[in-house]
Amino acid sequence: MAENPEIAVGLAALGRPAYINLGREGALPRERDVASMRAATWEVLDAAYAAGVRWVDVARSYGRAEEFLAGWLGDRGHADVTVSSKWGYAYVGDWRLDAGVHEEKEHSLARFERQWAESGELLGSRISLYQVHSLTLDSPLFTDGALLDRLAALAATGVRVGFSTSGPAQAETVRRAFELERSGQRVFTAVQSTWNLLEPSVGEVLGEARAAGNLVMLKETLANGRLVAEPPALVTEVAAAHGVTADAVALAAALAQPFADAVLAGPASVAQLESNLGAARVSLGDTEIQGLLALREPAEEYWAHRAGLEWN
Repeated sequence: MAENPEIAVGLAALGRPAYINLGREGALPRERDVASMRAATWEVLDAAYAAGVRWVDVARSYGRAEEFLAGWLGDRGHADVTVSSKWGYAYVGDWRLDAGVHEEKEHSLARFERQWAESGELLGSRISLYQVHSLTLDSPLFTDGALLDRLAALAATGVRVGFSTSGPAQAETVRRAFELERSGQRVFTAVQSTWNLLEPSVGEVLGEARAAGNLVMLKETLANGRLVAEPPALVTEVAAAHGVTADAVALAAALAQPFADAVLAGPASVAQLESNLGAARVSLGDTEIQGLLALREPAEEYWAHRAGLEWN
């Protein structure tokens, strides 16, 4: 098991006015203008840092998340925060709740070069992990030699290069991505996959990846808020038994996985963060974990449901 898996804070719910997570409506500022969302982000980051969180995950497509984080780091002067970011999606929502399209995906060398430069302008050497955003089996990355060479070159500079995954074929994507090599060196040494009580199907492969020495992060551990807004009865029962909230139980189950180096929480407010961090106080028994894992849904069903979530 990874020693003392970290809880990391992701800014997907705070860097832009709209996202698909359930439970954001009452947590975000009444006015979701840039200044208000920046202030809310800094409040969450301050509270997270005070609680001992030292890892923040962002992406180019998270609206102004990189900008908000860079401003906070510069103002607070914290030198001990690990920063991971992602490229591949571009935010195109124009800071509107009613945008027809909020983000566009492109795994190309041109997109990488542009977004790496943009990330670097904001966060510079603070970025220790740079990831392909939502790698899937149909991505042209797998056969783009020039792009793979460029990613390998970035890894050679000391920046860890990884990828995130989504969709029912996560397991196959993870296996295939970790096989990629350039000049005898592996391109990727980190993965960030969706894993939660409703969709744990990638767990076995993540165990293999961790055993091979790769960094493993778990994302969407609350199933985009489903495990909080509409928790299964068993989650509620276990939460009551441990004196915590449903989200803390879901996160505790993720932290208990032997392959997890870090578990992402994506709070939209300080109150949500504090509730999430209750996971650190929960020690689930093997019987409880097995019971909770029985809540899993067929992967295709889970991802079809996720695809139907509305940006709000």
